[in-house]
Amino acid sequence: MHAYGTKDLERLFGLPASAVRALSRAGNIHPVRRAGRLHYSFHDLVVLRTASALRAAKISPRRINKTLQELRSALPADGALNQVSLTALGNRIAIREGTTLRESESGQYALALEIVEEKGRLHVITRPDASAAPRMSAEEQYAKAYILEDTDPQAARSGYEAALRADPNHLEARINLGRLLHMDGRLAEAEQVYRFGGQAEPLLVFNLGVLLEDLGREPEAIVAYREALALDPQFADAHFNLARLYERARDPKASLRHLLAYRRMMDQGA
Repeated sequence: MHAYGTKDLERLFGLPASAVRALSRAGNIHPVRRAGRLHYSFHDLVVLRTASALRAAKISPRRINKTLQELRSALPADGALNQVSLTALGNRIAIREGTTLRESESGQYALALEIVEEKGRLHVITRPDASAAPRMSAEEQYAKAYILEDTDPQAARSGYEAALRADPNHLEARINLGRLLHMDGRLAEAEQVYRFGGQAEPLLVFNLGVLLEDLGREPEAIVAYREALALDPQFADAHFNLARLYERARDPKASLRHLLAYRRMMDQGA
């Protein structure tokens, strides 16, 4: 399960809090509250990304939720939503079942599309250019890599690298690539990924701080965590990590200040 706040989901998927709540009320996602934060399963995140893509195609939230609910009721008792795929055809929603496509509302079958399939995963499919096979955009590379993270981290890293080649300013690809490199013990490469973009974003700077800690460069980590808080004063984890580092640096006043800030945010469900 992955913990995300409202701001995280809006940044990652472009979905306002009202849209996320609507998906939850409709039973299309099932977040679990732990320690004051909502945790989302991988399936929830894929549904959120699908809803985001359909919203970008100007599909109304009501129709998105209605279609997802219809899909769930149409599946066998032991079925799962990841057995089907969704795409936007203009202002309509199409459902892929096996090798066929049909419109969700009319039930009419549409022309087959060229689809990249990740077996057993719910994913968004798009209509290709009939005149040529275009190169995948940065966002398409990112979406494909994101789906592969749990099953093939190496392929996911390659996908994020491709996204950054297409768009060096793709923030989510940079954050996720740095995290995967860090988890794989490739710390110097991860640091280069975090620093190269030059983007001032709280989560990216926070992740850099964690990396610097693991490299034993704690004074630099303190600077990074402070920068993350300057960008987002409600970044509770940055307060917690600063409390630890200031305690090690024998600065009890600063440590206590950040620890109290962290506890206050936890009590408020930040």
